[in-house]
Amino acid sequence: MTRLSIAVLGTGAIGGYFGGRLAEAGEDVRFIARGAHLAAMREDGLTVTSVAGDFRLHPVQVTDDPAEVGPVDVVLLGVKAWQVPAAAASMRPLVGERTFVVPLQNGIDAPDQLAAVLGAERVLGGFCSILASLDGPGRIRHMGVTPYVAFGELDGSRSARAEALREAFARARGVTVEVPADIGAAMWNKFLFITALSGVGAVTRAPVGVIRSQPESRGLLREALEEIHSLALRSGIALPADAVERTLAFIDGLPPEGTASMQRDMLAGRPSELEAQVGAVVRLGERLGAGVPVHRTIYGALVPQERRARGEIGWA
Repeated sequence: MTRLSIAVLGTGAIGGYFGGRLAEAGEDVRFIARGAHLAAMREDGLTVTSVAGDFRLHPVQVTDDPAEVGPVDVVLLGVKAWQVPAAAASMRPLVGERTFVVPLQNGIDAPDQLAAVLGAERVLGGFCSILASLDGPGRIRHMGVTPYVAFGELDGSRSARAEALREAFARARGVTVEVPADIGAAMWNKFLFITALSGVGAVTRAPVGVIRSQPESRGLLREALEEIHSLALRSGIALPADAVERTLAFIDGLPPEGTASMQRDMLAGRPSELEAQVGAVVRLGERLGAGVPVHRTIYGALVPQERRARGEIGWA
C-alpha cells in the first residue's frame, strides 16, 4: 500500500480537520501554519474535538515555510477563497514534477486561479463540507455535518492520482470521500448551497435554525438558491432540476445553531469570502446578462462591512 506525501497549506478548521484525519490514518502529512496556531501546534500538537470522534496529533509535522517541506505528492489547499492567488505563488517549493493540488475552498474560482500560476495539469477540482471552526490556537472544533471531501479531474476523466488520494481518505475515520463523475457540477452544487446560506446568514445575522423557520427569511433563501441555479444552467452546468429543493432539505437537517464561515467572519469584523461567493454571483450575472436582484441587494448591504474589515474604509 503506497502512502502519499501530503502538504496542507492553510491549517485552519478545514485543512486542520481533513489533514489531521489523514495524519491520524498514517499518511505523511506536513502542515503549513502561522502565528499562534503554528506555535501551539509545535508545542502541544493539534487537537480536534469532533462529533465524529476526538483525536490529537502530537507531535505534528508543522512549519511556516513551504521550502522546509519541499516537493510532495499532493497539496491540499485549505486557505480562504480570497487567499488562493497568494497561496498559489507561495506553494511553489511544494510542487515537484508529479505534484497535484486539490483546492477545498468555497466558490468556483480556485481551480482557474491555481492553474494560472501552476499550470492546469497540476490542478484538480475539489471542495468539502463540514461545520467546523478554530477553537483556539492548535484546537479545532467540528460541530456538525458529516465531513465530506470530493475532488476529481477537471476534464471528467478518471486518474490514478485522484484514486490514490481517494484511497488515502478512505483509510481515514470521520471522513466521507467521493470522486464525482462531474466535479464541475459537484462544485456548483456546493456553491449553490454555501453562497445562498452565507449571504442570507450574513444579512440576517441569524443562525440557520432561525433563517429556515421564519417565512420571510426562508423565502429570501429560496430566491437566492433559485438565482444561482438559473446561473448554473445558463453556464452549461448540469445541475439537476430539483437542486433547490434538495438544498433546502439539506439545510433543514443542519444543526439549528449552525452558521456559515463567511457569516462568522463578517460578524467578527474579519475579511470574508464575500467576493468569492455573493460577489461572484453578481459578476457572473453581469457577464451573462442575467438578473440577480437578491444577490445584488445582499452584496450591496454587505460590501461596506467587508471593505471596513479590509481597512479600505472606516467609521466610528
